[in-house]
Parts: sequence; C-alpha cells; structure tokens
Amino acid sequence: MQFITPHWQAPNNVIALSTARKGGYSLAPYDSFNLGLHVGDEQHLVEKNRQLLIEQGNLPYYPKFLNQIHSTQVIELPNNDEVINADAAYTNQANQVCLVMTADCLPVLFTNFQGNEVAAAHAGWRGLCEGILENTVAKFSCPKNEIIAWLGPAISQRYFQVGQEVLNAFLAQDPHSHQAFSADKRENGKYFADLYQLARFRLKALGINKIFGGEFCTYSENDKFFSYRRDKQTGRMASLIWFTD
Repeated sequence: MQFITPHWQAPNNVIALSTARKGGYSLAPYDSFNLGLHVGDEQHLVEKNRQLLIEQGNLPYYPKFLNQIHSTQVIELPNNDEVINADAAYTNQANQVCLVMTADCLPVLFTNFQGNEVAAAHAGWRGLCEGILENTVAKFSCPKNEIIAWLGPAISQRYFQVGQEVLNAFLAQDPHSHQAFSADKRENGKYFADLYQLARFRLKALGINKIFGGEFCTYSENDKFFSYRRDKQTGRMASLIWFTD
C-alpha cells in the first residue's frame, strides 16, 4: 500500500496523508484500494480496504466518512450522527480524524502552527466556488495567518475542461479568477480550469500564505490515482489528518 504524505511545515504532532489506488482488495474497475461505498463496489471489499487503512495508516480509530454532496457544509468532530451530509470536517480535539474522499476533486488539509486544530475539505469546482474553503477556515480559532494548507491530489488544469458557466461562476465571486482559466482552442465556450490555482487564490485572500502541494494529476497518473473524469466508474481515495496530544 502506498501513502502520500504532505511535504509541508506542519508541527510534528500532526499526522496527514492521502491514499493512492493500489494495495487493496477491490476488483476492476475499482482496483484496488477503493474507500468509497457509494460507487458500486462490493461493500465487503470496501470495508476490508477501510480496515486496512486503519491498520496501515496507524489511525487512532475508525474514521467518520462523510456523505459528500458538493456543498459548503463543515462539521465539527467528534460527531455521533450516523450519516453526515457535509464536505469538510474540523476538530480541535486530539485523535479525531478529519477525512474526505476524492477522485479528481481537490482535497485540502489544514492545520495551524500550534498543531491543535486540523481540518479536511473536499473542494470540487462548485464547492470551491461557493465557499467550502472559507467555511472550513472560519472554524479555526487561531489567526488566519497561522493556518497551514496542503493541496492534495486533484485533476490538473490540462485535463479539466469546463464550460462557460463555470468561468462565469468564479468571475462573479472574484474577477481575478480568470487567471486560473485558459481557453480551449479546439472548442468554443470551453476552458481548462486550474483547481489548484483557484484554491490558492481563495486561501491567500483569507490571509493564508503557507500553502503547499498541488503537484499531482489524478487524471494523467493512472497507475497512482482514481479519476472520475478519466474512467467514470472508479474508486475513491481518501485524504485525512489528525493530531496527537
């Protein structure tokens, strides 16, 4: 099993990682370390993969898997609800695992200089545009310039074609957003959007300057990542973070 760990300036008591697609039990087209129960995979295989995540990732307990709906909803952990509709999780308590799943959308992990607050956000273009990162950061009690962010594996600009409505939605929020779009010269009214750059714009506007990651492409790195845009029927990876006492 392969884990991706952030190269960032987080405190030593903060543990963060993203999963890759190999090393699990799922069969094609979910091969093999699929963690999503909602994609059509065999439930018992997904559950075996989740147990493997706990064991190999040295998680403190079975994590809370959100029912992600491309919203701007953020929950605070611990939370005992069986089903939680949200796209980000925050905690200021030790050994509470914040986890989001992706397969092209952008996972963003957060912590602070003190290592006593962490969060994970799932940022597809819609959630990113409507404020999922802003709502997640709002949960932190520390000054915003003491927050550190890591941009996990997502689809790169080269492969993320979107329509005029996506560009218009971002421009309505921030006129500078046009810098993260390039016109598709082969098709009128289509653009290539840079999720990483759009996230950096939003985070910097909040006063967050320590931003790391953003070097992966889930679409082109087929051997390493699931990609919904590439394969349609596919698995999900997880990005997660917690801190110890």
